[in-house]
Amino acid sequence: MRPGIAYDCDVLVIGGGIVGLSTAYAITRAVPGTRVTVLEKEPGPARHQTGRNSGVIHSGIYYRPGSLKARYAVKGAAEMVKFCAEYDIPHAVTGKLIVATERDELPRLHALVQRGRENGIPVRELGAPQIADYEPEVKGLAAIHVGTTGVCDFVGVARHLGEASGAQIRYGAEVVRIDRRTDLGVAVLTGTGDIVRSRVLVNCAGLYCDEIARMTGDDPGMRIVPFRGEYYELARPELVRGLVYPVPDPAFPFLGVHLTRGIDGGVHIGPNAVPALAREGYDWSVLRPRELASTLSWPGSWRIARRHWRYGAGELRRSVSKAAFTTAVRRLLPPVQETDLIPTSAGVRAQAVLRDGTLVDDFLIRETDRAVHVLNAPSPAATASLPIGREVARRALAALGAV
Repeated sequence: MRPGIAYDCDVLVIGGGIVGLSTAYAITRAVPGTRVTVLEKEPGPARHQTGRNSGVIHSGIYYRPGSLKARYAVKGAAEMVKFCAEYDIPHAVTGKLIVATERDELPRLHALVQRGRENGIPVRELGAPQIADYEPEVKGLAAIHVGTTGVCDFVGVARHLGEASGAQIRYGAEVVRIDRRTDLGVAVLTGTGDIVRSRVLVNCAGLYCDEIARMTGDDPGMRIVPFRGEYYELARPELVRGLVYPVPDPAFPFLGVHLTRGIDGGVHIGPNAVPALAREGYDWSVLRPRELASTLSWPGSWRIARRHWRYGAGELRRSVSKAAFTTAVRRLLPPVQETDLIPTSAGVRAQAVLRDGTLVDDFLIRETDRAVHVLNAPSPAATASLPIGREVARRALAALGAV
């Protein structure tokens, strides 16, 4: 530490979602005595991506073997179940079905079997009659059963990580300015007028991670393009026993409309994925012109639109038409009626998009002088939060040792 400089902490984490709090937890576990501060603009933890997802502990079956997503999801799923059990956080290992309802999905279903085996995930292949053994009301041509999938209370996990980390967590502390100097560290100004000085900064700001990177003086090389995930609650939850997914389209990072029985016994159906008009745009009425302009001014946004307009048009149709959404659900669950679907809270996915329109598929973590930026951590980030936190912590501690 440079003499004469009073640092408020050694590592400053921006973002109090599950990844930011897991990072703080991992830092203090790895090097006890390290002073960590977490800044979160909301009045409590996990108010956005962490607290507005389906609560699924993903097995890792979807992800490319060797990718960070595959490695961290497989490891993270096992760790998450153990963590929840150890700290009495509500959870259940339910298993899930991935169901093919059209013949052209069968090759993709078989490819998932192979991918699951390459990732070390036990998979059972099912014919049409065997689907009823798990889900009597679900219909399909074939399916696979993945036994390591589960559900949990990710908000509870995030809260415990924060409490157990021993970090100073400041809620209601929105970052408005960052000043980074090689010889002086990082100074962050919050909306309340407080200044926090740190030796190293960790950016876990989720929906605003690219903006925080630019505040730091770094070019993230990507832009967050927000996609809203719209959900319904099933009025007749007895129709679904566990988790049921369609065969995903490999051209997109979204898993499609699926059925999820949560830890509270309710069944959520969704998400439908549509462009959001704000980074926290949880319905069509939320419009923030500056944020929408940021999306529209990014060349990658227009390239996505040109490349995938047919897919997007279908998602938009299901967003504005409950009848169209119901038709999509009935592919998996024929007994469902439009009156069975009750609108519930939506989420927004922080999707990193490159300038050429590439949807960043893997986790993306970049290091610069005195800073570590987590620039893409959508699903399965909550599942994988413990190993992700350790990786980000490792990089932050390496940067700390270098100054």
